[in-house]
Amino acid sequence: MSEITVQTHTRAVVWIDHLVAKIFGVGLTGVSAAAVHAHLPSQHLHHKANTIGDGRVQVDPTFLARVVEALGSCTDLLIIGPGTEKTELVHYLKAERPDLNLHVEASDHPTDCEIVALGRQRFRLS
Repeated sequence: MSEITVQTHTRAVVWIDHLVAKIFGVGLTGVSAAAVHAHLPSQHLHHKANTIGDGRVQVDPTFLARVVEALGSCTDLLIIGPGTEKTELVHYLKAERPDLNLHVEASDHPTDCEIVALGRQRFRLS
């Protein structure tokens, strides 16, 4: 997957967590894929004794903006993912792209093929 804009399809599926967003443009003619990675200074999640900090992952302030930019001219969007990042993306999209038709579902860590199949099912393309 590359970090490119999904412009060829009007429907897309985004699987997102705090590290990466996988974006699949889904249509009758095929699928396009892109990935947007968070730029984090550290990926250590554990908390050592006698250190300052709460052990949480740092936040990339540009991550959601880059995900929205990668969506291009998409009009229908299904957002899935395991944590709270999908909720943050929904709030960001409602403010930045109110024209989008949003669908949200909880998901674990599906394969790329399962993500595409879920998108085809949601958008009734199969």
